[in-house]
Amino acid sequence: MDIDALRRYCLQFPHTTENVQWGCDLCFKVDGKLFLVTPLEPAPVRLSFKCSPENFAELCERPGVRPAPYMARAQWVSLEQLNTLPDLELRDLIADSYRLVWERLPKKRQLELQGGGKPAAKKVKSAKTKSASEARKAKPARKARAKKAGK
Repeated sequence: MDIDALRRYCLQFPHTTENVQWGCDLCFKVDGKLFLVTPLEPAPVRLSFKCSPENFAELCERPGVRPAPYMARAQWVSLEQLNTLPDLELRDLIADSYRLVWERLPKKRQLELQGGGKPAAKKVKSAKTKSASEARKAKPARKARAKKAGK
């Protein structure tokens, strides 16, 4: 898979944007959250993406795959070459990366992006309505006043 094929594939995912950051890194994002990065100039790392904790451990044992610099703690891996993994497997891993990032978005934001209508209005407490914690705090005070009045 080359950079052009990678671009075409990544831009097929809903709500995906691309931009160049950090000088020469082509970044693919969903709602501003990275799911794949590839440098446009020669570099020791050719492609980095997020993966599940299980895939992270498994992939890091394979030749040409290593924990991504600065992002390994978030289960990102880096490939030394674009052909380190077979195209079909790489496409599946990229789709998983997109899905993992999408699922981390707040549900409200996912609905907004999917065009599921405007989000529901927040419920506003009236001044007279007390929360459960406020009611619990008020009980001891009422008991103390009742004791004083009874004595």
